[in-house]
Amino acid sequence: MSSKQGTVDFIVDQMSSAGAVSSKKMFGEYAIYCESKVVALVCDDQLFMKPTAGGRKFVGNPEEAPAYPGAKPSFLIAGDRWDDSEWLSELVRITARELPMPKAKPTKAKPIKKQKSPGSI
Repeated sequence: MSSKQGTVDFIVDQMSSAGAVSSKKMFGEYAIYCESKVVALVCDDQLFMKPTAGGRKFVGNPEEAPAYPGAKPSFLIAGDRWDDSEWLSELVRITARELPMPKAKPTKAKPIKKQKSPGSI
């Protein structure tokens, strides 16, 4: 089961005061970004926040679950918490602050075209 665009739009809107928050569809589910860092996933219409020490302290005793089979456990944020925009935005700010910047992707080198010599046809 994939997530509904409306669910993701609502969550992103609720987090908007945390900074530049956006989403990107990936394999039928969604990654949520804050300031170019993936801070959460929305899978099966559930919100999974990346675990950080500050996030754990802020949430208290978070329920943890993998976002998809084989994934590392994340903080599963219950739907009733989504309505509290200030709380959700603060959790996103804390999480983004503690996550490392994404690694720069290497640029692919362009193939070098062989020059024809003046005497060749």
